[in-house]
Amino acid sequence: MNKQQIGLLAAAAIGFAFLLIISGVLFIVDERHQVIVTQFGKPVGEPITEPGLNFKLPFIQSIQVFEKRFLEWDGDRNQLPTKDKRFIDVDTYARWRITDPLRFFQRLRDLRSAQSRLDDILDGETRNTIARHKLIEVVRNTDRQFAETDDAADQPSELSDGIHFGREQLAAEVLKAAQGRVSDLGIEVLDFQFKRLNYVPEVRREVYARMISERQRIAEEFRSQGAGESARTNGERERELKSISSVAYREAEEIRGRADGKAADIYAKAYNRDPEFYRFLKSMDVLSETLDADTVLLLSTGGELYRYIEKSR
Repeated sequence: MNKQQIGLLAAAAIGFAFLLIISGVLFIVDERHQVIVTQFGKPVGEPITEPGLNFKLPFIQSIQVFEKRFLEWDGDRNQLPTKDKRFIDVDTYARWRITDPLRFFQRLRDLRSAQSRLDDILDGETRNTIARHKLIEVVRNTDRQFAETDDAADQPSELSDGIHFGREQLAAEVLKAAQGRVSDLGIEVLDFQFKRLNYVPEVRREVYARMISERQRIAEEFRSQGAGESARTNGERERELKSISSVAYREAEEIRGRADGKAADIYAKAYNRDPEFYRFLKSMDVLSETLDADTVLLLSTGGELYRYIEKSR
């Protein structure tokens, strides 16, 4: 190996050592992160929160990088009791950020510990808030008034004392309590919401039974209204039928009376014209009304009917 080759290798080694030293001294902080410098595991100086090029001592100092962006917390689904001893499934989520990286590093060290601490704080405050309120206040989103019903007995028993809170107010209550507990951890809880609320099977059966009972009550009310309307319609129909029948009967009797009068007048005229023939017709009418095929008629020789028959021979 000649001197030129040895010089090149030496220059390369010096360059590599220089780059190694420079990489250990310089570091870049971008706009997404914030950094603290530690020396033998202890923080040194103030946190670096602005993006740019920074310096540190090589080999003995290192950097701890933390997120500056909003972070998410997704709570576990828990079964929680309400003030009126009802159990519901509660699923929650929150958004948070690191506001003081130095204190965050001193108290929590990393994101994994922070998530675990948030689990304890947010789940605990959620449980406490749910336990202080009735079921109807937890599941409702606003405190608007219920539509009034005709029967006060059909109103849910939870409404007897009125509704003073809604789900949004309960979420704000949890957020306020959590913010007070994380203020010394170097983090801030920005938002907290109930992702999903659902009844446990026992409460769900009770709710379904109440819904069925309410629908049955409404159905019975409609049936009662229908029966009343049917009775009213049938009454009007019977009344109109009797009115029509009465008018028809009156007209029929008037026609029958006029016909009887005309018949009597005809009979009277016939009697006056031929009394003997009139008596004969009346006798025949009597026979037609009183005799049938099985009747045996015995006539007296002195009777008018016998005399008419004898005259007809």
